Amino acid sequence: MAFNEYGRIEQLAIRPAQAAFRDQAKATAEWQDLRFHAEPDVEEAFREYETLLSIYENAGISLHKLPADNSLTLDAIYVRDAAIISPNGLILCNMGRESRNNEPAIHGEILASKGINVLGRIEAPGKVEGGDFIWLNEKAAAVGLGPRTNEEGIRQLHGLLGEDVDLHVVPLPAPDHPDDVFHLMSMISPVDADLAVIYRPLMPQSFLDWLDGHGLGYVEVPEEEFLPMGCNVLAIAPREVVMLDRLPETKRRLEAAGCKVHVYKGDEISRKGEGGPTCLTRPLVRSA
Repeated sequence: MAFNEYGRIEQLAIRPAQAAFRDQAKATAEWQDLRFHAEPDVEEAFREYETLLSIYENAGISLHKLPADNSLTLDAIYVRDAAIISPNGLILCNMGRESRNNEPAIHGEILASKGINVLGRIEAPGKVEGGDFIWLNEKAAAVGLGPRTNEEGIRQLHGLLGEDVDLHVVPLPAPDHPDDVFHLMSMISPVDADLAVIYRPLMPQSFLDWLDGHGLGYVEVPEEEFLPMGCNVLAIAPREVVMLDRLPETKRRLEAAGCKVHVYKGDEISRKGEGGPTCLTRPLVRSA
């Protein structure tokens, strides 16, 4: 079992659009408070999600489909944020957005019933969201310090990961609105042991130096494809990735770097809620 963001995914937790969005009335009631860019078309969201499922299924990934729950919002489709996988088990997060705080306990209960060990939980006043965390390898990880993950949360996270893990803290830029989100994975997605997709202009030099020290090379996202989530790339195996459609230059650069690229239309499930393929998934087991 590998702890990185690029090994072949064997088990994956998801919450399908049917379970998260449920029906048009729910989308109508919630989208503005959650600061979606527009109201999702729920039936189209279901069709978009089926495309994603076919990519995972064709890759032979075992899927843990998390169910609907009346306490969850539309944001629950973005399952990455509620938990972090570690060598000693699942770490349940304490979410930076209060409306999402029911998600970690629900994830923990369901995944524990499937035989996945729950190591612990980030407790208030600590806050951590899974989109702010990446593994480079089992001894090195990075965490974003920003609006959704605070210093106390990082202290608790490091305690759960153990002193053997080099946890590099990355200061993140503030979003335009306090309820908006800018996660660490908004500007980096590792896709192989020596390759990551990045948006260089927002990355602190100290973080780039740390990545350079681990031998990382880069596929750089152009400015015009950053806001449309060009950095949000899910590796399902080394140099085999899933990304949003209509990002032609990032796709070209990935392919030039030897990557096999799968694309999906994500207008309803990704673009309106600003959650790309990494956000929509919680990899649980990657092969070594």
